[in-house]
Amino acid sequence: MSYSNQQILDALRTVKHPETGQDIVSMGMVDDIWIKENKAGFTLSFKKNNDPFSGSMPKVCLQVLETQFGKDLDFNGNIKTKVPERKAPPQKIPTESMKEVKNIIAVASGKGGVGKSTVATNLAIALAKTGAKVGLIDADIFGPSLPKMFNVEGQRPHVEKINDVDVITPIEKFGVKMLSIGFFINPEDALVWRGAMATSAIKQLIQQGKWGELDYLLFDLPPGTSDIHLTLVQEVSVTGAVIVSTPQDVALADAIKGIKMFTGKHINVPILGLVENMSWFTPEELPDNKYYIFGKDGCKNLAEKENIPLLGQIPIVQSIREGGDEGKPAANDEKSVIGKAFAELSAAVIKATEDRNVNLEPTKKVEMTTR
Repeated sequence: MSYSNQQILDALRTVKHPETGQDIVSMGMVDDIWIKENKAGFTLSFKKNNDPFSGSMPKVCLQVLETQFGKDLDFNGNIKTKVPERKAPPQKIPTESMKEVKNIIAVASGKGGVGKSTVATNLAIALAKTGAKVGLIDADIFGPSLPKMFNVEGQRPHVEKINDVDVITPIEKFGVKMLSIGFFINPEDALVWRGAMATSAIKQLIQQGKWGELDYLLFDLPPGTSDIHLTLVQEVSVTGAVIVSTPQDVALADAIKGIKMFTGKHINVPILGLVENMSWFTPEELPDNKYYIFGKDGCKNLAEKENIPLLGQIPIVQSIREGGDEGKPAANDEKSVIGKAFAELSAAVIKATEDRNVNLEPTKKVEMTTR
């Protein structure tokens, strides 16, 4: 008895791919059918090179065909499989994105609400005002504030392909090159991401940023200790960390945790020093008056206890809040109380970084091992 290719196709229409629920003929998976005397065969072409059913489906097809044709047609050993060729992984960017970055500084806080992003933004601008080449990465993935604080909301960085890799040119303002996940989302959108998605995003900002030559690259980290912090120390050699806190005890207790995280034996990132934010309230009309709303010298005492520098004390002035909301960072006004405070802070950070580089070996990237 003779059979046709169409009869084989009709029999195979009863075989459905478990993942899609469609029959393999409609999916275009059956190719190159042949019949020669009492033998027959075909090629089963899978759409993905890692299809989990590529091993079991030929057996299902064979069972169906044996039921349909019995011994009249022998398909044994004649069902071939074909999968797409694996694409070679993208080549790395010709020049490593961090190759020309001299110092990488993590700006961190033990808890939220202490003004860490305000400090990071104004410190970056104050450093740039010294003539340094400065970059800033908004690593606070779930609460990116950098676009608003620089008044660049709605701008999108230029992206170009180099060896099949998207290379991102940072936005530049006030002499600071910057990247933030906020440039790629709508400001009103809430980011509901698992840890792996967040760490992947920060890796992209690090690895694919077109940073060029920088004296300082600052990372505005999320509050607390998280996957983002660990990803940072695994991806790059962090020169040192700046810890931001307010003077009250509840903030200082969390600041200590941040210090211990960076200086732990598995991380081993030097602490450049502490920044005390909201140190006192000074009314602009009474610039000589100081009101210690959150307590006095909390960070100064902690710095002495931990034997680390107190880099600066930043007072509360209405203009610093207004400047952050309006995208006019206070560090731009060097004649103001806040402008002077950030200029002094930048000088202290430069000195602490230079001292660290003279006295300590370069920080090694953290390598995580599993047992």
